[in-house]
Amino acid sequence: MSVIAASFKTPPKKLVKMAPRDHSQALRRAFQLGFLALNVWIGIEFFLFVRYYETGGRSTFAARPAGVEGWLPIASLMNLKVLLATGRVPGLHVAGMFLLIAFVAISWIFRKGFCAWLCPVGTVSEYLWRFGRRICGHNFRLPRALDIALRSLKYILLGLFLYAVRAMPVAAIRAFLEGPYGMVDDVKMLNFLRFLGLTGGIVMVILVVASVFVQNFWCRYLCPYGALMGAVSAASPLRIRRDANLCIDCGKCARACPAMLPVDRLVSIRSAECTGCLECSAACPVAGALFLSTPLRRRRVSAWVVAAGIAGLFLGIYGYAHWTGHWNSDLPSRAYFELIPHANEFQHP
Repeated sequence: MSVIAASFKTPPKKLVKMAPRDHSQALRRAFQLGFLALNVWIGIEFFLFVRYYETGGRSTFAARPAGVEGWLPIASLMNLKVLLATGRVPGLHVAGMFLLIAFVAISWIFRKGFCAWLCPVGTVSEYLWRFGRRICGHNFRLPRALDIALRSLKYILLGLFLYAVRAMPVAAIRAFLEGPYGMVDDVKMLNFLRFLGLTGGIVMVILVVASVFVQNFWCRYLCPYGALMGAVSAASPLRIRRDANLCIDCGKCARACPAMLPVDRLVSIRSAECTGCLECSAACPVAGALFLSTPLRRRRVSAWVVAAGIAGLFLGIYGYAHWTGHWNSDLPSRAYFELIPHANEFQHP
């Protein structure tokens, strides 16, 4: 009788099936490194382009890579407002606007996927904290109250940028972007990095060191672009879901999550901090216990579908802009000869 009674008191062990080998992170790394290499190439081409006009045509010529406008999010927001208000595609820095549309679309559908799969700053940040974990054995976590307070900073910065763009009339935006400062704001960005002063250098060192010891320091606390992608991703149809019936409560998913979310205690991940990196599901040892899914019948979405969707959206929007003739800025070569050598002389209006 005692044996029978004990059998009713002791819950039966879960019958689990071990997860097959996961390839999601190798796939994501390939996307990250490929997009990082693309941005390095754009940077080199843009530097050669600027030097050609700085030297009066005496150095190696390189065409202006329109993709550099992806590093001008404020100008992209301005152009997007002009497009929405007038229905007409602007003529300057328009590639940045199409890139912004692509990144927002990716983050809306694939859970802030731009940050985890494409963003070159996010890629560098990830490798920095992984390096820190390797040399220290772990990364440091800020106290909860301080962590929450600092996370609000990126949303405050985003709010200030959105307010500034919203407050500018369309005519004022056009005057700004078509003025000398607006036409060479990409060159001014390059010059800021080329001729980084002492204060800027100290700030960069602090950010790099902080990123080594604290996971995704810049992305988690200060990046307004990431804040925008996170706000958009709140409406994403995809969610990481945990099957409590299969979960063995090992906690590996929570330890693997770069956003430090309590994945092991939630049924569905709705946080704007979730980047759709799939590291949690890759770390899960049980088949089917943790997965990315749609709300419709909870159909599971594989990493290959995410990768194909991100690539399709990015290349599709780029292809549309290029095919319709809205990719390159409408500036003649003589304008660059006149403006680029004097870029640092132009002040923000």
